[in-house]
Amino acid sequence: MRKSDRVAEAGAWVLENGHRALLALTGGRFPRTLMGMRTVELHTVGRKSGKPYANLLTSPIHDERRIVLVASKGGHQDHPDWYKNALAHPDVTLTVDGTQVPMRARAATTAERAELWPQVVKTYRGYAGYQRNTDREIPLLICERA
Repeated sequence: MRKSDRVAEAGAWVLENGHRALLALTGGRFPRTLMGMRTVELHTVGRKSGKPYANLLTSPIHDERRIVLVASKGGHQDHPDWYKNALAHPDVTLTVDGTQVPMRARAATTAERAELWPQVVKTYRGYAGYQRNTDREIPLLICERA
């Protein structure tokens, strides 16, 4: 594993667990946004294990019909497990502002990503840096109401 991948994994772990701690301490009231993005909890089923998983993430693009998630993993060379799980088992649930919403997940098409990526980077410039740090194209996961 590359040093930059270890740093990316450590950063993701700190962000997710710090976010969980803040939510626990504030009874779920804080933070509802992080770095200008809405915070969500993605519930997936493991593609290999079949076990349920929950990941706290941010969404740079969300509206009444969809929530877009960025599978950046901080610029790691591999896609995050939550992304792989959602593709394998696309019936997911997102918790948004304390409400669970059943959704269907899919990878953005090439055309959709080309349209959405500038909006993603405008919302959080760090994603552009993550993309520069990896050889893979960072995919977007589109979650639409089931």
